[in-house]
Amino acid sequence: MTASRFDVLGLGNAIVDVISRTDDDFLVGQGLRKGGMALIDEARADDLYKAMGPATIVSGGSAANTIIGAAGLGCRTAFFGKLKDDELGGLFAHDIRAAKVDFSTGFSADGPATARCLVLVTPDGQRTMNTFLGASQNLAESDVDEEIVRQSRFVYLEGYLWDPPAAKAAFVKAAKIARGAGRKVALSLSDSFCVDRYRDEFIGLIRSETVHILFANESELHSLYQTADFDTAVERLKSENILGVVTRSEKGSIVVAGDEILSAPAVPVEEVVDTTGAGDLFAAGFLAGLAKDQDLATCARLGSLAAAEIIQHIGARPQVDLAQLAAQNGLAL
Repeated sequence: MTASRFDVLGLGNAIVDVISRTDDDFLVGQGLRKGGMALIDEARADDLYKAMGPATIVSGGSAANTIIGAAGLGCRTAFFGKLKDDELGGLFAHDIRAAKVDFSTGFSADGPATARCLVLVTPDGQRTMNTFLGASQNLAESDVDEEIVRQSRFVYLEGYLWDPPAAKAAFVKAAKIARGAGRKVALSLSDSFCVDRYRDEFIGLIRSETVHILFANESELHSLYQTADFDTAVERLKSENILGVVTRSEKGSIVVAGDEILSAPAVPVEEVVDTTGAGDLFAAGFLAGLAKDQDLATCARLGSLAAAEIIQHIGARPQVDLAQLAAQNGLAL
């Protein structure tokens, strides 16, 4: 394998988050499924935005959050994602470049606006997401820079990319190039409802050895294997013979590697403010550990630490120096 220019490359929907605090009654009144992610059109996005309370606007997107987290932990990173040449698109591009992430995907000159996700956070910290994919759906095979893929040690793909056909094709192209170059491909299942939509295809990616590393939370793992029993789901994951990483909120995480199953505790926090991006930042810490050749237990601890930082404030982008935070906790990379 040739030397890598980047530690982690991410492909994902380039989305700006619009985050507002709310209560369960509002969710019921709007017909929303608490804790899930629903795809909506632009008209519904406009109507929901008008009904929401005061909002915080911050760059988001699952894979983009992961890549920025990994960059904050000292990794060399890059990102592919499609934006419209509009105000929100400019905001997203500025933020990701300011985080020292290589981002050179061209803007869409016309077509739908930059994607946005309306995130409703209830008092228990749960987030209910309503996503207008907009311009992010236009990520295409032509946006996949083959040389950057070949020069990336880990290529991280979000399951949400499976929704838009053009982005799905870009996903497949990047995975194929990465495999051909001897790189590792990681997949985040993204959301249990996303798994419900594409279960057979995601399992196909795993069993065809297109994917080497799988990130999931408990509900996503249950959905993938259609079982309510966690131990049964873990055994099924174990049989896939890949590196599996499963987050379990306050119960921590488990790492499945061959016949070995490791458990890592969650990092305690004083208050859960907003769980948006918790899984994204866990993946950031874990991948940063892998990129720095740490053992799996340390990778899980890094993931837990990054996730704990993100759930203590609104928004899915770190508000502290993650590298310093890791060093303060004996996890310097």
